[in-house]
Amino acid sequence: MKIFETQQRRREWSEEERLVLDQVRHLADTLIAPNAARYDASGEFPADNIRALNELGANTMFVPEAFGGAPMSYRLYLEVVKTISEACASTGIIYATTFHGMKPLIDFGTDEQRTRLLPRIAQGGLGSLAITEPNAGSDATGMTMKFTPDGDDIIVQGGKTFISNGDVADLILLFGKWSEIDDSRKSISVLVFEKDTPGFEIVRLEDKMGHRAASTAALAFNGCRVPRGNLLGKPGDGLRLLLASLNKSRPSVAAHALGIAHAAFKDMIAYMNERVQSGRRIVDFQANQFTIADLATDLAMAECWLDYVASLVEAGGSDFGLEASMAKMRASDLAMRISTEAVQMHGGYGYCKDYRVERLMRDAKITQIWEGTNQVHRQLIGRSFAAK
Repeated sequence: MKIFETQQRRREWSEEERLVLDQVRHLADTLIAPNAARYDASGEFPADNIRALNELGANTMFVPEAFGGAPMSYRLYLEVVKTISEACASTGIIYATTFHGMKPLIDFGTDEQRTRLLPRIAQGGLGSLAITEPNAGSDATGMTMKFTPDGDDIIVQGGKTFISNGDVADLILLFGKWSEIDDSRKSISVLVFEKDTPGFEIVRLEDKMGHRAASTAALAFNGCRVPRGNLLGKPGDGLRLLLASLNKSRPSVAAHALGIAHAAFKDMIAYMNERVQSGRRIVDFQANQFTIADLATDLAMAECWLDYVASLVEAGGSDFGLEASMAKMRASDLAMRISTEAVQMHGGYGYCKDYRVERLMRDAKITQIWEGTNQVHRQLIGRSFAAK
């Protein structure tokens, strides 16, 4: 593992950033990782983990100082997501989803909206992002949720499905279609929905293959009245804000996937150095060494690309959608590939719950699906090379 330790030492974190990372790693090692299997087995929400992260002020690192935060670099945020996710993928995505949901409010909200809403996130509140509907997944323009203006309010009617943090979020970034605009793309709008609004219903929680401690909810909005002041931008701005937000949430999903990949790689290498077959450690077989070499190289390259994407974000650019797609696609494919190889190298033991690689393989799969399936990302990347 020396090559990854060397890579990490050369990443030039500031003293303040190193202090944050040391605190997060300590928490990951002493609390989050030791309880991950229990939370996976029970499906219980990891409240102790989230409480401990709040005590460290984890949410404050992406909230502006004027609204109660203590902002730090996007690159550091990604490293925190990766560190938490390596210890417990469920806890990692609960934390990251708050960023995914609230970043558009941070970037595009008015000062009044941010002053009113963001302090509860800085203080440890959870956020969510609600786009998907039964007939609107990768194609968000197929959503049917309606936003109908009514004086100073907006009446929200419809449902969402597969919503991470949907049942526990204090604030939900909610996408729907403005009733007075007919065009399926131009009508998409977005507002910040507060959880105590009358008419809001948690329909069910999904019983999932992986990420079992991170809740995924189906939600109903039954004539909910939301203040017009919670609308982000203007009616019809939703698709533009959605694409801008995905460019920053997709690298976050990549960091989450790389956390799972690192956990699987470490477990695989440790087992291969201990397990003896035919009088030799399985790490000593040449075919297995070739597999390790390919996985280690791809993991190192994915880390470098994610740092590159982070540098684009921090430079204030906006045209990095393809780079974000590449990061998400490669990291999630790699998480699935490494976790699958880790199970294989463990043999029959890898298929049993006594070993963490079984859980890591289940956790890895969804990373290829959410925030845009990898088929969609391949299409986005591939068609960018077609001559105009």
